[in-house]
Parts: sequence; structure tokens; C-alpha cells
Amino acid sequence: MSSSPSSRYTLVAVTLHWVIAISIVGLIFVGWNMHENEELYQLHKSFGITVLILTIARLIWRIMNPAPPLPDDMAGWQKALSQATYWAFYSLMFLMPLTGWLYVSTAYDFDVPTVLFGVISWPDIPFVGFLTNEASNGAIERTHGLLAWLAIGLIGLHIAGAIKHEFGNEEGVLKRMVPGLMSEATPPSQPGRGAVPAFGVALFAFALIAGIPLLSGSGADVVTKDGNSDITANWTVDYEQSSIAFSGVHDGSPFEGVFDNWAADIQFDPANPEAGAAVVSVAMGSAQASQKRYTDSLKSAEWFNVAEFPTAQARISEISQNGDDYTSTLSLDLKAGSISVNFPFTLTFEGDIATMSGQVILSREALDLGMTSDPGADWVDDAVTVDVAVTASRLP
Repeated sequence: MSSSPSSRYTLVAVTLHWVIAISIVGLIFVGWNMHENEELYQLHKSFGITVLILTIARLIWRIMNPAPPLPDDMAGWQKALSQATYWAFYSLMFLMPLTGWLYVSTAYDFDVPTVLFGVISWPDIPFVGFLTNEASNGAIERTHGLLAWLAIGLIGLHIAGAIKHEFGNEEGVLKRMVPGLMSEATPPSQPGRGAVPAFGVALFAFALIAGIPLLSGSGADVVTKDGNSDITANWTVDYEQSSIAFSGVHDGSPFEGVFDNWAADIQFDPANPEAGAAVVSVAMGSAQASQKRYTDSLKSAEWFNVAEFPTAQARISEISQNGDDYTSTLSLDLKAGSISVNFPFTLTFEGDIATMSGQVILSREALDLGMTSDPGADWVDDAVTVDVAVTASRLP
């Protein structure tokens, strides 16, 4: 029986094939080597979601642009095996990222938010909270790992089959998918169709899922700056010139951030500092860290838990003076707990303008922050530094 040449895949199909194939190989390699490296962990998740979205586009393109026929002289069982391998790959391209996504969505002891390539927040799968336990999460992890092994086996079978037919048949099949290998006897690819629905649906799915965190709100409740405390304020804070910042160390590298939304009521007489006090309310969801994954982490239940405790309150009292230097007691109510620490600060006056600067070092453990995934401070140092800078003007 003579062989009939088979045309090449479309350029879109070829491009998607190689992008997804290289991504999957990279995902498997990174997955086995990331261990507890959070940077690689985030990269692994980012490319996994990329593969999932590209697979949506590839499947729609495949439906609208059927694959060119296999060579006529290929045995029937070989064609059946080729087709079975082909659709098994499609199943894996969906199942591998989906089980990985389900795994991070049901993490019970190391809940790290997914931020795609450090830019886009990606939500957990909804309604899977019942799987957030050691047994279920472990089973999902094992399934994800087994799918990786199955992918390795299929990749090996796919490569072996392509090479076998390339050397055993003049027309072969490899040249249909490898740029630059098309011979004169191989018909060119047919013009593709359906780019708009294929990539449009994929992009819509991506935008819809990525938009969930925005639709659910940032958790950055706005605090009122009109004096809602139990003290009579006689100073007005210039919030443009004031800040509450925080800093610490994660995995040996420093990080920092600020709270974008807070309000302070200040009652203070320079002639009688002992009678002074200040009450500060902070919208915890307004925390903005130096990396987006830190920002997203801080909103989670084991850190600030902004869904249940959107606001923290600090009270400064028991003030004593030594020149421009002051000491005070800072009482902080955060989540369900409360602590009191010494809070030193400096305070200078220029007419009716006061400038204050203070720093305090707080304990993560004392505040119950991140104690589920990192109770031993193996990743995030226990000490968190808070710097406060306030510029205020005296009320008439």
C-alpha cells in the first residue's frame, strides 16, 4: 500500500502544542524541585493555570480545525493508539492543573495565596472547604503527583511513536508538528479558523475567574476620620504627610508595607502630656506590602483575617515626657486578641504643627499572626517592626 502525505497542523495548533508541551515539562521539573521554595511554588502555580487556560483555547481550536489525517500506511491499531494518546493528553492538560488548583484551594496547614507571576490574584476553587483536612488534601496531592507520572509515560510514548514513524515511514508524522521539517512532498497546513471563539472563550474564562477577588471586595473597609472614639480630639491629622508602616523578614529577605486607610483621634496638651491619649483605628484590609503575594496573604484567616476582623484599634496612653522624647503604653486590639507594649516616640512642635515619630517591635506569636503555617518562625521572623509618623495641626 502506498502512503499518502498528510498535511501539517495549522500554525496556531503547532504553537499551542509546543508552548503547552514545554510548559508541562517545566511544571513537572519545577514540581519535583521546588520543595519548600515559595518562589518556585508560585511559579509552578502560575504556569499550571496558564496551561489550563491555553488548553481551553487549544480544545476549541481542535474542534474547529480537525487534525490532518494520519498516513494511510499506518496500521489501524497504531492509529487507534495515537488517538487514545492524543485525547489522554487533553484530559491530562485539564486534570493536572485542576487537581493542582484544588490542592492549593484545600490546603490546611500551608495556605499560600496564588498570585500569577506576582501580578494577578487567583482565587481558590469555591465550595471545597469540606476537603480542607489532612486526609482529603493529601489524597488530592497524591492524585496530582500520579497524573504527573502518567504525563511522563504518555510523553515518552508520544515521542517514541513519533520517532518510530519518522524513521519507519518516509512521510512520517513528526514533520507535521515540527517547524522547519516539512518536506516538498508534505502539503502545507490549511488556513485555520475560529481564533476569536477559541482565544475569546479562554480569555473570558481567565478574566471571569481572576475577577472573583475584585467582585468579592478587597476587605479594605474604610475607617471614619471624624472622631468616633471616646476621647475629645484637639488635633487634626494630615494623612497625606502621615503613615503607618510595617516591615519584617521573610525567608531571609526583608519586606515592608503600609496601611492605606486608618484614622486617629488625638487629645494632647503639650503642657500636660500625662493627660494625653490617642486612639487609632486601622482598616486591616488596606495593608499593601512590597509584593502582591504578601498583600494577599495578610488578608487571609491566619493573618489579619479581614473577613471577620476588618478593623484593629490601638490606644496610646500613660504618656510621660523627657524633652522631645516620650514614652507611652500602646494597647493593641487585633483580631480576637489584645496586647500592651511600651511605645516610645519623639514629638516636636512648630507653631500649631506637631510632628511625631515612633517605632515599636511586635511579636507575631503574641498577635496570633501566621501561626498555622509558620508557628516556629521558620519562614517569617517573629519580630515585626511598626513605624508611625504623624503630622497634625492643633484645632482652634
